[in-house]
Amino acid sequence: MPDARPLTVSCAGEGELAGDVAAGAVPWWSVTKTCMAAAVLLLADRGKLSLDEPMAGRAFTLRQLLQHSAGMRDYSGLPDYFAAVERGDPPWSEDDLLTRVEADTPAYEPGVGWTYSNAGYLLVRRTIEAAYGAGLDTALRELVFAPVGVSGVRIAAVPADLAGSAFGNPINYHPGWVYHGLAIGPPRDAALWMHRLMTGHLLPPKSLAQMLDRRGLDVPLTPSRPWSTAGYGLGVMMDIATPLGRCAGHSGEGPGSVCAVYHFPDIEPPRTVAAFAAHQNEGVVEHLVMETAALEDAAG
Repeated sequence: MPDARPLTVSCAGEGELAGDVAAGAVPWWSVTKTCMAAAVLLLADRGKLSLDEPMAGRAFTLRQLLQHSAGMRDYSGLPDYFAAVERGDPPWSEDDLLTRVEADTPAYEPGVGWTYSNAGYLLVRRTIEAAYGAGLDTALRELVFAPVGVSGVRIAAVPADLAGSAFGNPINYHPGWVYHGLAIGPPRDAALWMHRLMTGHLLPPKSLAQMLDRRGLDVPLTPSRPWSTAGYGLGVMMDIATPLGRCAGHSGEGPGSVCAVYHFPDIEPPRTVAAFAAHQNEGVVEHLVMETAALEDAAG
């Protein structure tokens, strides 16, 4: 495994931190999607949102957006995006971004295919903010973090927010390029929040079951990553055949760092591991998560 220093690791079990060698805030990258999916499910449970009605002016549903099956293209496939980030340009406007990815014309019939789309989660963000009547930072803090005792997470808004993180911001990356929103917080909070989510402390059982309703994916499995099967729930990556049984959570990457936060329900007692590293290969932290979970399993 390539050297990934500096790295931070946190492990949660039985609702509390079982081990922690982390300090300081780090970017959660696409783990933010899991937080957003939890917020959507809570709002749907309260009757504020519908998962299965077509969204206003769109051919797809909110559930399809959450599971990346809406036919939304992604800006990560646009050469202009990478060029703009490299130049240090300010983020495009949201409307410009949606025009560039042709958001009004799905790439395929919604529900038929699967395409990972950050742009799709921009629409999720807008939906949360409209339904809750507040920005994403407030909505996530009040809906999904505070109820389970997690207080150190916020949405990064300007480059200085990343500069103050454990990994810094040497290229002055603007978090506005993460159009769906970029959570930043301690690794211990990532492990603890995911553990409490997955062990039923946040969502009603029916809603958690919907989040974990896995769609198996026929996609290539990259040798540098540890997964045996590919699947996606609602804002959740899932493998059902690891050496430790099932796991669910999310990985993420961005300029300067990667992360992986996964829950292992089949080890005894169940454990959740979060790993963050100054690296550009998600497989590094995913392997670290698996290795840490295996050590926890062996220790009982």
